[in-house]
Amino acid sequence: MRISVIGCGYLGAVHAASMAELGHEVVGIDVDRSKVELLQRAQAPFYEPGFEALLSASLASGRLRFSTDIADARDAVVHFLCVGTPQKRGEYAADLRYVEAAVESLLQALKPGDLVAGKSTVPVGTAARLAEVVAGKVPGAMLAWNPEFLREGFAVQDTLHPDRLVYGLPAGSDAAVARALLDEVYASIVAAGTPQVVTDHATAEMVKTAANSFLATKISFINAMAELCEATGADVIQLADAIGHDDRIGRKFLNAGLGFGGGCLPKDIRAFMARAGELGADQALTFLREVDNINMRRRIRMVELAREVCDGSLLGKRVAVLGASFKPDSDDIRDSPALNVAAQLELQGAIVRVTDPAAIPNARREWPHLDFADTAEEAARDADAVLLLTEWRTYRELDPTAFGAVVTQKRVLDGRNALDRDTWEAAGWSYRALGRRAG
Repeated sequence: MRISVIGCGYLGAVHAASMAELGHEVVGIDVDRSKVELLQRAQAPFYEPGFEALLSASLASGRLRFSTDIADARDAVVHFLCVGTPQKRGEYAADLRYVEAAVESLLQALKPGDLVAGKSTVPVGTAARLAEVVAGKVPGAMLAWNPEFLREGFAVQDTLHPDRLVYGLPAGSDAAVARALLDEVYASIVAAGTPQVVTDHATAEMVKTAANSFLATKISFINAMAELCEATGADVIQLADAIGHDDRIGRKFLNAGLGFGGGCLPKDIRAFMARAGELGADQALTFLREVDNINMRRRIRMVELAREVCDGSLLGKRVAVLGASFKPDSDDIRDSPALNVAAQLELQGAIVRVTDPAAIPNARREWPHLDFADTAEEAARDADAVLLLTEWRTYRELDPTAFGAVVTQKRVLDGRNALDRDTWEAAGWSYRALGRRAG
């Protein structure tokens, strides 16, 4: 098939390369010329395991190209909307300017019989409104909503081998046509037996925000339990293991620690609350406000814990922060708990050095006042405390004996409960973690 992908950020670039890998002829469209030029040279503008190899292969096949000209989308039959929906400044609501601008631009290239397939995370009701715009300007063109469920660090796998496909189809006779087009796009994925949920626009829009809200709630639940564990002397890791054996609950996302960040969960739950308020159903989602509050409290608690282990004062203390990205295997620093904690430590007088395997260039641009190091050893040299705040594998596998030779004080704060406590304590380190008693 001939496919266009409108918006070539993290979601769009991965989707475009993946669709070419599936055998389609794909053009990725973006207004950012420098990004388009990078992609066309097979250079990824972000860090994502496996993406650059996929990008190179898709470009080499001749099935993928990138452009800044929306006219290049005219030959396509299916057009995927993959632009961002950030949080509005000073509000909880989602900023839909980029989605609306993308649709307005795409109208120049649409033909009767074309399908616009939205993948962006939008407030419920957006698809119905955009469908009216599309049908009103280009009679015979259709709009469906096909939400994405990518995990940063696993985006290629999640696109080529998704755990489900969700189609939010238009009403009436267009539904069968739109479904047939999406089934053709995803033919090999459908043939592999991937579960399909075929529904309406509103339900498809809510699937992504409901899923992210549930995951955020589960993370904040175990972090609330961590607060109680600290107050009672209980151990949150053993607690999570015990309740995780219940298959109604499960162990995934019960990892107590610094909480969630990134460009999805925080802004999506806030936008969900804002939209519920607009619909007069705000009481249904008031619990998400506490989910958000619990998440933010974990950052404050990590700073308090650092002060405790540094003898009650951070003034002049050297602190190494391992991790800058909001999660491992990503260079995404949006709403990064690690960088938020690093900045708070510095404000309280600590001498902070931050390191990360992939996110230092992004972090330097956004947080220029922080000091950065290329390696964990460089960051930790002469440190009074080491904070593990992003659980990259390279940090989880540090040799505590060798690592201990570079610090002044063997104090480690495990913000992700990712280290083996016994191993680090056997090497002479004092170990503290959120939700666990002091040794």
